[in-house]
Amino acid sequence: MNAKRGGRAALFAPVTVMVTQLVLGPTIAAESDANLALQLSNPVAALISVPMQLNYDQDIGPSDAGDRWLLNVQPVVPVDLNQDWNLISRTILPIVRQEDIFPGAGSQTGIGDVVQSVFFSPKAPTASGWILGAGPVFLLPTGSNDLLTADKWGIGPTIVALKQSNGWTRGVLANHIWSFAGDGDRADVNATFMQPFLTYTTPDSWTFGLNTESSYDWENEQWSVPVNVSASKLTRFGSQLISVGGGLRYWLDSPDGGAEGLGLRFTVTLLFPR
Repeated sequence: MNAKRGGRAALFAPVTVMVTQLVLGPTIAAESDANLALQLSNPVAALISVPMQLNYDQDIGPSDAGDRWLLNVQPVVPVDLNQDWNLISRTILPIVRQEDIFPGAGSQTGIGDVVQSVFFSPKAPTASGWILGAGPVFLLPTGSNDLLTADKWGIGPTIVALKQSNGWTRGVLANHIWSFAGDGDRADVNATFMQPFLTYTTPDSWTFGLNTESSYDWENEQWSVPVNVSASKLTRFGSQLISVGGGLRYWLDSPDGGAEGLGLRFTVTLLFPR
């Protein structure tokens, strides 16, 4: 009798495995994708990604006649330092197409100045669940046109603090950059950047976000305060994970000649889980 039972168990084992994979496989994959989508809301996640963020702003310049398309290519590369610490490299390379922003200058197309951040981040959250990171930030005068660069080298500190629970991510990223070298005829850089953010990621990998990307120019005592609302979806193209999204922004405040009113944002992020 025991032999018969053992034989039946062996006979049905492959069927049981097949049914388990069919039933649980999609659930496990969905849970994994939702977790990856949640990690995209964490600026210091140990996840290789290449976000590409296309922004459109209008009513720029002294006569409010200018507009700008700005593509920020923002590769994020984590480095495993040891069992307790990660180093996270975050680069922002701007590619710009702008028109009628400077009187009589026409249009400009090219790259702007690179902002390079390096975060040292503990792998484990704090006892209260906070994820932290801090390090230096650098301004590199890589602009390909005199009207697309500050033509200054800059450096300063950057920090990030966030907490994630039940699909919610709330936190803040900030930095301050002082210029220390560059063209002496150009204005010094002395600017603070603050990005408080709030996102919610659903079990089916949708993420809805609200943030500001405020900056304060201490030299000219002027604020730039755009408020962004966005939605994105993590999906797969073959074996490639990709997040696609978009949203609107509204300028609450901007410097003289800065963008006004509504703007647009489109995002595509390539993910390379390790």
